Amino acid sequence: MRQPDLMRPKSMKRRRRRAQIPDGLIMSPSKRKVSPCQQDSQGSEKQMLSGPSLPEDILWHIHSLLPMQDAAQAACACHAFLKSWRRHPNLTFDIKTFGLNVDAHEDHIASEFCIKVDHIMKNRSDVGVKTLEICMPCGRKAKYFRYLNSWLQIAVKPGIEKLSLLLPMDAKYEFPYSLLSNGSGDSIRYLHLADCSFCPTAELGPFRRLTKLYLSSVRITEEGLGCFLSNSLALQRLEIYNCITLVSLKIPCTLQQLGYLEVSGCSRVKVIDSKASTLSVFRYCGCSKIQLSIETLQVKNLSLAFPNAVYYTRVNLPFSMPNLEIVTIYSCSEVSTPVLPSKFLHLRHLIIDLAGFGLSAAYDYLSLVSFLGACPSLETFVLKVKEERMKHISIFADPSDLRKMKRQYHQNLKNVKFLGFISAKSMVELACHVVENIKSLECLTLEAGQSDISCSTPGNKLGRCTPVPRNVLVEARRAILAIRTYIVPKVPSTVKLHIVEPCSCHAGEF
Repeated sequence: MRQPDLMRPKSMKRRRRRAQIPDGLIMSPSKRKVSPCQQDSQGSEKQMLSGPSLPEDILWHIHSLLPMQDAAQAACACHAFLKSWRRHPNLTFDIKTFGLNVDAHEDHIASEFCIKVDHIMKNRSDVGVKTLEICMPCGRKAKYFRYLNSWLQIAVKPGIEKLSLLLPMDAKYEFPYSLLSNGSGDSIRYLHLADCSFCPTAELGPFRRLTKLYLSSVRITEEGLGCFLSNSLALQRLEIYNCITLVSLKIPCTLQQLGYLEVSGCSRVKVIDSKASTLSVFRYCGCSKIQLSIETLQVKNLSLAFPNAVYYTRVNLPFSMPNLEIVTIYSCSEVSTPVLPSKFLHLRHLIIDLAGFGLSAAYDYLSLVSFLGACPSLETFVLKVKEERMKHISIFADPSDLRKMKRQYHQNLKNVKFLGFISAKSMVELACHVVENIKSLECLTLEAGQSDISCSTPGNKLGRCTPVPRNVLVEARRAILAIRTYIVPKVPSTVKLHIVEPCSCHAGEF
């Protein structure tokens, strides 16, 4: 049985370690198995598997459902699948696919990668492709992009459903958007572009089946993106990362199926204007706040990450997003939360993550009571704080009477967590407010400062927690003392209390 062209081993040692499969793909020894159709000792079984016992179209369909490397292994092991390997519709190419040496020179890796992919694609020039995923490990020279153009011309035809093109960082490549015209892109359901230029025009499309669009470090203008979105009426999910050429983002009202929108790292974006009435999940991460206009009452899940995001959310969003149910806020600097009459009537889960290196000593943790009081349906509240050096006045520096806020009546708030608890007086006051006023509380977790990777973290090969700065551990000890002195005595017996101290791995670091 003649197999497709194989990659010649570089040494006998390599030949022993690796099994070779069609078109230069690599199979690790752990996955190498002897197929029954290769075992002469099992005559009847070999006879059954060496020739198809099912109609050829059914065998080809079964083979097409296998991941690419599994399909290649099956083609090596059994003649019945060798012919269908040439028609395998789902192609994924990255550095692992071919077992390339990651320590080799960049040009050598790029050259080997392109030669192998080119061989596979040319053998499929007359065969339709449903999925094409290309992750070029390196290579920014024009000659490599000429290869890429020819692969896209072979693959981007009516019938393709998934196209993912991830190029090396800062690659000077312009995606040939004209390939998507004349109905070639009409079957695409999933499109992911990274590190390239994309300049769609009004004449492009329509994309009647496109439901997911991911753009990462793509050079695209507002006008170009607007043209593309206007022709993608079935779009359900849109994610845009690090597209620094964008200044604003406008979502047209014609996207009546868009439910998820995420914008992150687009440093020049100042305005996000969405008229998609079905949007239910919105996530934004940036270096500064934006002008946000979301013309729908359907947003239920919100995530914001920028300076003063807690203040912004409390002041601006109760009216524009009244139906929020889940809110996650990340902020590196904050001003105290004001007391306002507005409410988040449906908010059930609130997570506030404060990276303390930007928090001023004047920030008042107790002011978050205003946020809690605005959420009568709240069920869980998580406050996560990470302060490398505690700037606030410690409860031990000022042990005078603790402030008390107006009593709040929560009927649903059952689970509260303080992660990265510190001895700041205002944080102790906030925790005391929770245990004294929230009668529905069932579980309270107070966790002092921890390492980023604990000894119990899956995949941690160190066998112990990663180191923590000594000043953080000292503050963690103070935090535990503050918890036991000021909070524990006030916790009702009906509340399950969890106090998490620094791991014993840090015993020698104090």
